[in-house]
Amino acid sequence: MISVSNPKHKVVAAVKEAVLAAGKASAAVAPVVEMRMAITVAVKHDIFLGANYAASRNVKSHLCLLHFQLVGNSYFARGILPMKKKCIAVATLSIGLLINNAVAEKNSASPDDTLTWQTVANNADIVPGDSAGRPFNSYNPPSVNSGGFVVFRGRSRGPEPPASGIFARDMSRKRGSDLYPIATRGMTVPSPNNTGADFNEFPSFARLGLHNQIVATRGNSNPVWQYETPDGESRIGTSGIYIAPDGMNLETAITQLGLVPGFAQFMVPGVATPTRFDQFPGAPSPTDEGYVLTKGNYTLNENRQTGVFFQNLFSGNQAVELIANTATKIPNVPENANGLTFGWTAPPSASKNKVVFVGYDNEESPSYGGIYLADIQPQPPLKTLIGIGNSVPGVTNARFTRFGEGLTFNGHHVAFWGTWGTETRTLRLHCPTEGNRDRREYCRNDDPNTNRDTDERWQEKEIPVNQGIFVHDTQTGNTLLIAHTGEKYNDFLYWNYSGRPPGTGEGDTDAEDSEPPRWRSATFIAVSNNHGGAAYAMAFKARSGEINEETRVYENFIDGVYFKRGPGKFPIATIVDTTMPGDRLDAETPSSTFINSLGLERDGFRGNYLAITASMEDISSDEDESTWAGIYVTDIPEAFGRH
Repeated sequence: MISVSNPKHKVVAAVKEAVLAAGKASAAVAPVVEMRMAITVAVKHDIFLGANYAASRNVKSHLCLLHFQLVGNSYFARGILPMKKKCIAVATLSIGLLINNAVAEKNSASPDDTLTWQTVANNADIVPGDSAGRPFNSYNPPSVNSGGFVVFRGRSRGPEPPASGIFARDMSRKRGSDLYPIATRGMTVPSPNNTGADFNEFPSFARLGLHNQIVATRGNSNPVWQYETPDGESRIGTSGIYIAPDGMNLETAITQLGLVPGFAQFMVPGVATPTRFDQFPGAPSPTDEGYVLTKGNYTLNENRQTGVFFQNLFSGNQAVELIANTATKIPNVPENANGLTFGWTAPPSASKNKVVFVGYDNEESPSYGGIYLADIQPQPPLKTLIGIGNSVPGVTNARFTRFGEGLTFNGHHVAFWGTWGTETRTLRLHCPTEGNRDRREYCRNDDPNTNRDTDERWQEKEIPVNQGIFVHDTQTGNTLLIAHTGEKYNDFLYWNYSGRPPGTGEGDTDAEDSEPPRWRSATFIAVSNNHGGAAYAMAFKARSGEINEETRVYENFIDGVYFKRGPGKFPIATIVDTTMPGDRLDAETPSSTFINSLGLERDGFRGNYLAITASMEDISSDEDESTWAGIYVTDIPEAFGRH
């Protein structure tokens, strides 16, 4: 019997025996459909993954080697051998057939066996409103409210420009409602707009209220306003924050028109000189109470400034108000640094008339700062929840040195990523081969930080060895360590090459449009508080695997979305990971597909609803790229993750 409960050496021995026995019987590789069925059985029975991760990782190494002893050079000729992820997948599938009968006696169900997934949208769906009838091809991670209403950003393939937009679907009932667009490329920007400008991109993921269907998104366009100045005609307004209070009809919330006569409500608040916003980095955060919170950048006396701002959508004048900016004093500094102000603030998260955000004295190398809580009101007092230099709970003699900017907040709990210590590892990041062509070319040919000594193009980053996922109770002040790097997880940081290449059109990333592309890191966590009080449930994304000392890239790694209840000693459960077949999430996925990437965002877990994005790779194909993708949602049972 092969089981993760066996000692490691017994698991490896059993795998060797099974593969060698099969080699004597037949050297042929099983048909793809049969292999797909076999891996479904294998995954469901926790043969290769589960509690004993170290054993499963060792098993996979043996599988990869032994598979090629069986099948000879046929796969080598097709270029699969160097692709270790495919090597593992194909090998796992092959012996899945051989041990199908050996798992008749099931030890225990995988945690995710109790989850039923619904497809919100996938690559078989035509982008709503696209006159060319193109299907979806890629997706940002979705947001969901406590009632199962899902909103996401999606795109098609070309020809250029691709169809793209913000789309929604109510998944509260079986099979869901119809998928519909809220905002799309080519749609006229809502008033104020006297030029008839259309949207040309939506640079970040869309966010939702906790319980209602209020949607907030960023939108880019050509200038929306033409007006006369003493120097002649001027046009302005290429970016803004837009909201759909009812989840359908889009309105303008905040724009760049603050210096245009008649639009003083859009001026940057809290500064003496009339000033307009330059950009709104990140994703705006709406609340059920009718507030929308955003990070805003502006220029004052030729110096770039930043801050956290809000608008009350239901107030009379809808003026933009200030929470904190680069003139706001950092509250948790020692006496010798008293009066030090923020040098940088992250995009906020808001819920139940409260807002949380990360702020530092210096973004690149912070000495002071932390995670802050405030009431949503003009220039409120800031409460420090966790600060740089505070002790790390659950770790002896350790103090926080940095926090992830992507906070998830349910009005009671804040979940976040943090790091401590000075130890790092070197990670090599190769220029992207998919996505925006201008950005790919900039990385390869123009980025001054890219190494061009060989045909490969890459940059290297130092990543912290000591990382953790934490949850903080804003009412009790308790902070708990949920997961950390070490034996089971190796990394919580994920990297993306984003920004606007010089000389190109509007940016299509969540970076500032004026900022050149660079490698940016992010962490992915979502926390829910369905029943109120101290109880919470959370999901987070993590990577297991090792960085090769020579190539400095992750090899044989597994990305997964994991689940934890609290407070209390509940286990961490696997929701889905990249060892699983595509039909674990999507019955429409083509045969022989394996999940190869997963996405989760900070509003992706509300009530009992968890929404993710996933892409799949066809392991029978020579191409090393995704062949299927979609948005998926599940209603997590109360019993899940309790044992």
